[in-house]
Amino acid sequence: MDQSIIERVFATVFPLVAIGAIGFGYGRWRKPDIKLINQINMEVFVPLLVFVVLADQSVPIGHLGPMAFGAIIVVLGSGLLLWPVIAMSPWSIKTFLPPMMFNNVGNMGIPLILLAFGEDFLAIAVVCFIVEMTLHFSLGIFMINPKMRLISIFKQPVIIATIAGFAVALSGFQLPASASLPIDMLGQICIPLMLFTLGIRLTNISFDDWKVGLVGAILCPVSGILMAIAAQILLQLPPEQYAVLIVFGALPPAVLNYMVAEQYQQDPRRVASIVLIGNLMALISIPLTLSFVL
Repeated sequence: MDQSIIERVFATVFPLVAIGAIGFGYGRWRKPDIKLINQINMEVFVPLLVFVVLADQSVPIGHLGPMAFGAIIVVLGSGLLLWPVIAMSPWSIKTFLPPMMFNNVGNMGIPLILLAFGEDFLAIAVVCFIVEMTLHFSLGIFMINPKMRLISIFKQPVIIATIAGFAVALSGFQLPASASLPIDMLGQICIPLMLFTLGIRLTNISFDDWKVGLVGAILCPVSGILMAIAAQILLQLPPEQYAVLIVFGALPPAVLNYMVAEQYQQDPRRVASIVLIGNLMALISIPLTLSFVL
């Protein structure tokens, strides 16, 4: 592998690991309750980041429709691809399938894409994040709790921010600097905070059911990458968008899968193992993926 590629992969992955490790160390030391921190992040900082990116007239998003469709193919396709495999396993589809579909684009994906490809790719990263979050808060929860009301998705701050951001962009209204600057500053908090709280969250997850975790750690990125390749065959995305889609597909299971499983009591300990081992294995799979796409 070229030395410059190795250096770039290291420069991309190390900050993510370092921030997560600091969060892990702080979590072991203080054992904080991060429920409130995560709530603020998901209800304030993340929606503000989504809003300011979508509303910013200087960030072109109109051409990212195919990219959004590619992200949808990766999420849904991973589920369809692995459904028969999981059906033949001893594990519940409700437990195993959502973590394979809904990956860690918030905590890991957005920072990773920014570090690997640059600030110009923020809009692409946010598009992937919006697709993943929208499907997770609708289809993902429905898979676990079929009694949920679909209308509840429109109560999610991220979805509200998405609609508001598109509305501002389509209207042509330019936010004054006095308004956009504080929104942007607050939105930027969410990226390092996601990594920090991911580290803290990992202190509360055990290695129980390590076998299902190891299987998930392999199947999640493999299925995602395969569906990204399939999406490229169908959509013929520009090379830089295809590279991001490959990285998106290679991401490990989202920590949110554990939170949702805990909320609905869908075998949370087993989901926790899938999330933990999947994110630890990402220390190997993500550098390999970056070495391929960079």
